[in-house]
Amino acid sequence: MKRVPLIKLLAGSALALAVVSTPVIAASNSSKDKKEALYPNATRPEPKLDLTSEKDQKAINEGLDAVNNQDKEKAIQILQPIADGSKSKYAQALALQGLANVHYNDGDVKGAIDLLKRALDNGTMPNDTYFQLQFMLAQFYLADEQYQLCIDTVNKWRDEGKKETADSYALQGNAYYRLEKFPEAIAAIKKAQSMTDKPNDSWNQILMASYSESGQGDQAAQVAQQQLAANPNDPNALNNAVAVLMQAQKYPEAISLMEKARASGQLKTEKDYVNLAKLYLVSGQNSGDQKEPATKAAAVLQEGFSKGIVTSTAENYSLLGAANYMSDNTSGALAAYQKAIPLAKDGEANIRAGQLLIQDNKFSEAKSLIQQGIDKGVQHKGTAYMLLAESCRGLKDKPGTIAAMEKAAQDPETSAKAKAWLKAQGAGK
Repeated sequence: MKRVPLIKLLAGSALALAVVSTPVIAASNSSKDKKEALYPNATRPEPKLDLTSEKDQKAINEGLDAVNNQDKEKAIQILQPIADGSKSKYAQALALQGLANVHYNDGDVKGAIDLLKRALDNGTMPNDTYFQLQFMLAQFYLADEQYQLCIDTVNKWRDEGKKETADSYALQGNAYYRLEKFPEAIAAIKKAQSMTDKPNDSWNQILMASYSESGQGDQAAQVAQQQLAANPNDPNALNNAVAVLMQAQKYPEAISLMEKARASGQLKTEKDYVNLAKLYLVSGQNSGDQKEPATKAAAVLQEGFSKGIVTSTAENYSLLGAANYMSDNTSGALAAYQKAIPLAKDGEANIRAGQLLIQDNKFSEAKSLIQQGIDKGVQHKGTAYMLLAESCRGLKDKPGTIAAMEKAAQDPETSAKAKAWLKAQGAGK
């Protein structure tokens, strides 16, 4: 099951894949041709290379260069014949590796996995190449959402290659998170971070998300604030910190971070201004004293509108209307909803504006707006008809009032109240 976390993970954070650099070398006994082994303690025996053809050697190098240069047609033209018919199993394996990367870069991850497995199963890869490709296979599994196979492949790579790296634990942490195994994800990411002086910033995103999803909001908030402190001018760090603070319901702390960013000119996007306004409104609803936070929310939105950062949309004007209404600024609320009406695809803003007009005894305007809103479509139709009935009653239009109440009686949300009113009217005749 795919999960959409509160904290958006960086796309492909653990999937920055490149062709493993595998230069083809001729067999030689000269010590100067030997490089320091990357997997000196591997349990896998080193196979003997069977590549002796200079023609194949040259073709392999040209083919892998074409892969690195994103020249798909040339890479396939050179490597496919080698994979299909070379007398050298090592040459075949190298060609399969290159073709696997071509398929991956072309979006065919399953095809890439199949080719890379064939290259590994060939049995002729030197250990350095073999284990690099095995780790690449684990990355391919993550890209293909085969998360358990990713974890298992890394474990095999670690057990047979006798090597541990920060990236390998981070890769597993990513896979554990996708499987919703949050304790395992936390342990893997913390292990990765402990193994390097320069941990990848994206690892913190997985760590924060895992803490949040496992109910450890305080831990998530602590990580987020530490990341922001280390990168005070990074908008992603700010967004992550605010997101986890919100999830932990630490609204004052989240507002404080965003207001500091606002004061220093770091709020530069519409999303920033809208999120800060929503934060104020949510904090007000949770505190029981909504007027002051709502006033601040409206001020934030007005600033965004005045700077041209917050755009003129139905959603933004409706949000401003709600903020003004909650701060007892009914005239400001009405003005905002009236701006939202011509931009909206539904009739919700009409209903809000109509309700305010009723409060101001402007029943004729209210009736017109509410009817327009019902015609455009509203979520709570029964409530809209109850308001329509109220505006008709203000106009002393009894038939219109009864007709609206009869409509409200058809909605389960307002049925009982509307039927009781209709019954009372019938008894009074």
